[in-house]
Amino acid sequence: MTGPVLDLSDDAREFGRQALRALETAGGDLLVQQAEAKPADREVLVGPALTALGAWDLDVRSDADELEAAAALCRSAGYWATPYPVAERLARPAGMDADGLVVVAANRPSAVLAGLDGRWAAVDLDGRRSMVTGQRNGGPAFVTELELSRVDDLGAGDIALGLVLPCWMLLGMLDRALELTVAHIGLREQFGQPLSSFQGVQFQLTEAEVERSGVDILAKYALWSIATGRPEALDDALALRMSAIEAAEVVFRVCHQLHGAVGFCDETTLSWLSRYSQPLRRLPLGLSATRDRLVGRVGGHGLAGLYSEGTR
Repeated sequence: MTGPVLDLSDDAREFGRQALRALETAGGDLLVQQAEAKPADREVLVGPALTALGAWDLDVRSDADELEAAAALCRSAGYWATPYPVAERLARPAGMDADGLVVVAANRPSAVLAGLDGRWAAVDLDGRRSMVTGQRNGGPAFVTELELSRVDDLGAGDIALGLVLPCWMLLGMLDRALELTVAHIGLREQFGQPLSSFQGVQFQLTEAEVERSGVDILAKYALWSIATGRPEALDDALALRMSAIEAAEVVFRVCHQLHGAVGFCDETTLSWLSRYSQPLRRLPLGLSATRDRLVGRVGGHGLAGLYSEGTR
């Protein structure tokens, strides 16, 4: 058996670049600010650009190349903190009349669907599938509690994809947060020198970049695991999610520290990225619950990893 492919194809990367430009043209950083002011406009703000790009024509469940393109699209969407459930639309389930799929917790199922219409399917981490029949108690970052109508227990094959694609959106946010921070410390001076010249600052940035690059590799591995139909795909998805949440905590901590107080102001793009990363980090489960779920699945034998018999 051939080993894992730990990079995206040239076509997928080009699709991601096109998506980055299309979302910039649609509004870029202003999209999330406009959507926060009028959540009901989310579809109008973002939908046309993604439709023109052909995003919803991607067959992510049966074509590995198009799955890679979808991942690249999610990363670009995260870069702009795009106020739309791009990953969830791309993960729409087969055999159900639904526009998208959200992975939810069994207790108080919630998702970032405030202000959106359409037919949405939901699956919990035990594979129980439902249709979203209503929303209530909308909160920050477009999070709303969901009312569900049970459909079946056949969603085990939906969970890994539904967890991995949002991690690609979070990875795009980490890309942008570090990019903004590198630019910021290159401009700011202290004691007559740019902040970027201080060794302590360089150490902090290195720590953040190590975390970000680790998620980059794990995201590609988890994507390959899904594309090749590995039985460990859900384990790999949970491992990616746990690592992505841990990395986000480090990256945003470092970026906020190096930006200082201005990093929490609405005038700063980092503030919007940080705020809208929260649903990706907390739904369907936060760090501790994700870790518990992963340990419960692999605690007795561990993750298969790169050097197991099945990946060589």
